[in-house]
Amino acid sequence: MNALENLARYELSLPETSTPGGSYVSVNIRGNMAFVAIQFPIRNGDYLYQGRLGDEISIEQGYKAMELCALNVLAQVNMKIGFDNIIGLNHFDAYFQSGENWDDSPIVVNGASDLFVKVLEDRGRHSRAILGVHKLPRNFCVGLTATFTIMNE
Repeated sequence: MNALENLARYELSLPETSTPGGSYVSVNIRGNMAFVAIQFPIRNGDYLYQGRLGDEISIEQGYKAMELCALNVLAQVNMKIGFDNIIGLNHFDAYFQSGENWDDSPIVVNGASDLFVKVLEDRGRHSRAILGVHKLPRNFCVGLTATFTIMNE
């Protein structure tokens, strides 16, 4: 199946793409690499999942927030590159903000990992890094950047 068929199969939809909040581009292409700028849990302009994991945000909500970040990554990639031009997802960096003693980030970040594999299948297999930060913009609980290998034009 292709990515759009997989989205439909899992009853998922791509959100509207957001515009950068600063002096940068959402997708930067260099050669056969595409670098996707940080994506947050925003759906069609609505800011969702604001707060700290383990305090205001549960593990289940964090998983859903990370899934939404991954959907935003895919929306950017589909709009700027097209799913047919993706060779594969290489790596992503997941950022989170949490309460003092919270330590379940791998479970939350699986929200993105699971989604990428569901939608992109083998092209969605990847490595990842998980980074806890003091504060994310707009008090989002998570954010996600990604790097893809794409076909040369």
